[in-house]
Amino acid sequence: MSDVTMVLFDLDGTLLDTAPDMAHALNSLRDEHDLPHLSLDAIRPHVGYGSKALLKLGFNADEQDAQYASLLSTFFSNYEKCLARSTVLFPGMSEVLTHLEDSNIPWGIVTNKPARFTHDLLDALDLSRRSDCTICGDTLEKRKPHPEPILYACHLLQQPPANTVYIGDAPTDIIASKAAGVRSLAALYGYISKDEDPYAWKADGYIKTPTDIISWLK
Repeated sequence: MSDVTMVLFDLDGTLLDTAPDMAHALNSLRDEHDLPHLSLDAIRPHVGYGSKALLKLGFNADEQDAQYASLLSTFFSNYEKCLARSTVLFPGMSEVLTHLEDSNIPWGIVTNKPARFTHDLLDALDLSRRSDCTICGDTLEKRKPHPEPILYACHLLQQPPANTVYIGDAPTDIIASKAAGVRSLAALYGYISKDEDPYAWKADGYIKTPTDIISWLK
């Protein structure tokens, strides 16, 4: 799509494979409660939905439970200690970012991940200096699936939504994209459970690998 002037990425499950470190943080918490480890395959589909989903999976706990605040605090503490231990760009994503930069197409990140983790993680992977904007889950009052974070990124980089594409691996990403008036790509390589049908999201395009982004842009 030659008229695309900006590309925005979801973080977990789209730009970065953060699941191994998120799983480690969750299993460390389960260790503290004498519970057996969950497999990475069991945890991976829940990572994109954040800490709430992981605590629901690991402890069947939600915000109404008395232990929830304590579990969340300890989970965050565990994650801070390992957030860049195993996390990497998805295979082929480095090539995509280089292509965008060589083509003078700005790229940024719009994630629901809290800033306290996002910026440290990007610093550790030497991506902070490369991303033209980074909108976190607590940057604004609203977060995905609300369109405001995507629209704010467009505003910061002075790019029209109609010429922007947002890439994500969850229905909230596609909902936010449509509401913001940007085009959407669903990352089929991301954290999508076997029970989900990503084609029901009706994204503007579907990519099986990160390098498919380059072909789609062309």
